[in-house]
Amino acid sequence: MRAVSISEFGATPELTDMPVPEPGPREVRVQLEAAGVNPFDKRIADGFLDGKMPHDFPLILGVDGAGTVVETGAEVTRFAAGDRVAGKFLAGRAGHGAFAEYAVLPEDAALVRIPDGIATMAAAAVPTAGVTAQDLVDAAKIEPDEIVLIVGATGGVGVFLVQLSNLAGAHVIATARGAAADQMNRLGAAETIDYTQGSVAEQVAVLYPDGVDVLFDLVSPPEQLTELTALVRDGGNVFSTIGSADQPALLDRGIKGGNFQSNGAAPELARLLRRVSDGDVVIPIESTVPLEQAAAVLAKPGARGKTVLSI
Repeated sequence: MRAVSISEFGATPELTDMPVPEPGPREVRVQLEAAGVNPFDKRIADGFLDGKMPHDFPLILGVDGAGTVVETGAEVTRFAAGDRVAGKFLAGRAGHGAFAEYAVLPEDAALVRIPDGIATMAAAAVPTAGVTAQDLVDAAKIEPDEIVLIVGATGGVGVFLVQLSNLAGAHVIATARGAAADQMNRLGAAETIDYTQGSVAEQVAVLYPDGVDVLFDLVSPPEQLTELTALVRDGGNVFSTIGSADQPALLDRGIKGGNFQSNGAAPELARLLRRVSDGDVVIPIESTVPLEQAAAVLAKPGARGKTVLSI
């Protein structure tokens, strides 16, 4: 089968020929139609999991994928051949991911059936980014009319986070280039701050001198996050998804949150896909490219929405 893999951490991902994996007694084999691309895929390729998680080389990349179950192990009860499924293809050992024509997962992994009405290609864009956004909104316990600032709103997590914060009743401020303002407004942002026109913190402080209630920051390094945190009212919420938060400093001000890692699994993914099926959430796919272009899109910064590989 065709697969995009690396021979060692730090190597350039390449399209290779790999054996088709066989499912164990409690595993399913999925014929993949699409794979969602996430920044975490590049971090894996660069060696983030080295020493943190067992892995195999050649290491097939790709956390998010969607396709059809084509074979089940003898003890599988949750799925049957023919089920359309989407999920996170990182379970147990890294290196058996979704950037491939087939992949095997335990039936109790973060894998769920795709509701009718959602295209398989679109479902592949949801698991990591969408569930992370949903987990962030759940953790913040947003109340109606709270002011929520989302820094990095046009990325994969951001485009879901804008929608879900709006659905929770928040007044959403999104940071984005001016050209993306219309997209942000369509997704539910009440207003957009153009980060190319000066300091985001200064622009927000002029508009909201009394501060904001929640800061979701998906991109800022520590020094910039510290500046933005000054906008948040005492007792509010600050979340960084890239480990930039100074948690002791937040506690000193009674600010909740800190460095955030999503733990959402099958139940959370199923809940989010139901919201998509119900029409409450849209899946903003920026581009769809063939599997063999995976290396190029992994290295591409500044996405506006999700990139999906067509397999």
